[in-house]
Amino acid sequence: MKVWIPSPLVSYTGSARVDAQGATLDALMADLDRQFPGIRFRMVDEQRRIRRHVRVFVGGKQEFDLGRPLCPSDEVIIVQALSGG
Repeated sequence: MKVWIPSPLVSYTGSARVDAQGATLDALMADLDRQFPGIRFRMVDEQRRIRRHVRVFVGGKQEFDLGRPLCPSDEVIIVQALSGG
């Protein structure tokens, strides 16, 4: 499936759009990490939750559950908020 990567993480992938696989959102994140080591930690915390500053959309709908089932035809968009002071 197509996965859109946020600009701050393109340094891991080299592209804003990549292909990845997974029956669930968690499996998709694991596949992304297999292809691009270290990227999962930037999106998922130690408690296996999507980080506060990361938003994941599947089919245009925001998802919070890493157990959410995915279809090969799904499009996943990952957005990362930037903050600072």
